[in-house]
Amino acid sequence: MASINLQGDTSGSISISAPSVAGSNTLTLPATTQTLATQNALGVRNLIINGDMRIAQRATSATGLTSSGYYTVDRYNLGYTASGSVDITQSTDVPTGQGFANSVKIDVASSTTPTGTQACNFQQKFEGQNLQHLKKGTSSAESLTVSFWVKSNKTGIYYIEFYDADNTRSISQAYTINVADTWEKKTLTFVGDTSGAFDNDNNLSLTLFFFLSAGPDFSSGTHNSSWGSATTANRLDSDQVNFLDSTSNYINITGVQLEVGDTATPFEHRPYDMELARCQRYYYKRQPTGSVATLQPQLCFGGYSSSTTLAVYYLDFPVPMRIAPTAMEQSGTASDYGVKGTGSTLTLSSVPAWSDTTSFYLGSFTGTVSSGLTAGQSITLRAMSSNTYLAWSAEL
Repeated sequence: MASINLQGDTSGSISISAPSVAGSNTLTLPATTQTLATQNALGVRNLIINGDMRIAQRATSATGLTSSGYYTVDRYNLGYTASGSVDITQSTDVPTGQGFANSVKIDVASSTTPTGTQACNFQQKFEGQNLQHLKKGTSSAESLTVSFWVKSNKTGIYYIEFYDADNTRSISQAYTINVADTWEKKTLTFVGDTSGAFDNDNNLSLTLFFFLSAGPDFSSGTHNSSWGSATTANRLDSDQVNFLDSTSNYINITGVQLEVGDTATPFEHRPYDMELARCQRYYYKRQPTGSVATLQPQLCFGGYSSSTTLAVYYLDFPVPMRIAPTAMEQSGTASDYGVKGTGSTLTLSSVPAWSDTTSFYLGSFTGTVSSGLTAGQSITLRAMSSNTYLAWSAEL
């Protein structure tokens, strides 16, 4: 019986050979970058979570932002310490033919020129235990390659920075937006750092910064083009554009990929459920889909009334969160929530209150009514408004 042998070599080719009566026939095919990337994808290549900006549990837009925080697309933090304000939107403007459905868009709502240590940047933060394979702090430290798509009307030089929070070290590199209002792909490679290992825990070890504007204190020296001690003066150079200088300015970013090595591979399009679960480790939100719907988190153990006025609810988080949430976000007032048992729905007399701050995989919260519950009765929490939600955060 004939057999087919597949062989690959370092020259970037694949050979297919099939023995025959007359001998061996060999067909050699070129191995494309896509093929090699697939062959080498033995796990999750992209260290970025939500690199295609499609998960936005909090909201799809936020306007008039004047301070740092998480606002729209999951896992991205706006670093904002300047005057003026910006808007952030989950946009459908994407580069053609790349398989993306969303980008993040930042618009200048109120212009300003940053002073001192004022700045505007876009960030993603990483746990140390997810970075151990980078071998940082050893002679085998791995290089990192960042690739992404960007579009802006504000052409010029921008900076990307890695900041090592465990060892107070940093490295920065510039890239240029060359053509206004046009999607461009950028690729930057950063050498590995042989000094300062990342802590092997679930705390912040590394931050990736996309700088948009920065005050002069960030560029009074010379940026660290190789890994070095982090100082404010050496984070950027003075050629960083001031993105905040006009309300006409906008920037879109998508397809962010961070991977080991000195070569950018095609963007790793992960399944939606995988990406959502990775985001829910840091933020989990439950919201009804109708005007009156049961607000019952996934895998809920159920609720019960511990007295005639107190309702207790338990829930499993869909994935273990990074740390135990210490608070619960909610919208609306007490009248936006109701308790449903075997009888009519009773309106809460106060908004639900988080009562468990010790567990990262399950929790409990309570709701009170003036009267009408039966102790030991099974109950559910109902949302009386479609805008009502409960959410838990374990962000870095």
